[in-house]
Amino acid sequence: MLTRKQHELLLFIHERLKETGIPPSFDEMKEALDLASKSGIHRLITALEERGFIRRLPNRARALEVVRLPESIAPGLGSARKFSPSVIEGGQSRAAPASARRPVAGNDDVGGTVSIPVMGRIAAGVPIEAIQNQTHSIAVPPDMLSGGEHFALEVKGDSMIEAGIFDGDTVIIRQTQTANPGEIVVALIDDEEATLKRFRRKGASVALEAANPAYETRIFGPDRVKVQGRLVGLIRRY
Repeated sequence: MLTRKQHELLLFIHERLKETGIPPSFDEMKEALDLASKSGIHRLITALEERGFIRRLPNRARALEVVRLPESIAPGLGSARKFSPSVIEGGQSRAAPASARRPVAGNDDVGGTVSIPVMGRIAAGVPIEAIQNQTHSIAVPPDMLSGGEHFALEVKGDSMIEAGIFDGDTVIIRQTQTANPGEIVVALIDDEEATLKRFRRKGASVALEAANPAYETRIFGPDRVKVQGRLVGLIRRY
């Protein structure tokens, strides 16, 4: 799965190739996506290439080939989309069916538990590029959940160690788009980066605060940060 900007860029390239047979220039892509600089386009192109959606043709200027399209922009699909957290790709497990996205009471292997989707890996460190991808499901005790829909994330990084969240832990997240100051949240920055941080307000701005003195608090305008969910539990393997 792709971020919104990756999704938009792939569709733009695909439509331009269908219309003219020539890929758009970086300036045209920057204008179409309303980005401030071409560096953002370079980053999106690299991400699409790494994920196997496009191919850069060697020895040819601005030569791009669309290798495949995600199901989300295949013809005939409806425009309505269920909430899906934008997080980091994790593991090589095959994605579970969409029906597994909603918590289901009980589990084939463990009685009296609730199955929730593991949506990949989240950065507890410097935010890294966000994608949407369900990798597998896990069974958790029902008393760990607080009502509503939940998903799990595998933690990568050490920025939240003083909050008791370590690299390799699995965090349980309740889906929500709002948070109170001091809560630990999954935050999406500029629709491109996802991170696990403590949510704060600094006047009209939003502060994403690490729980490790080695990391600085990052301040953003309120329109740049979207809360994807709130931490409600943690699973650790020894």
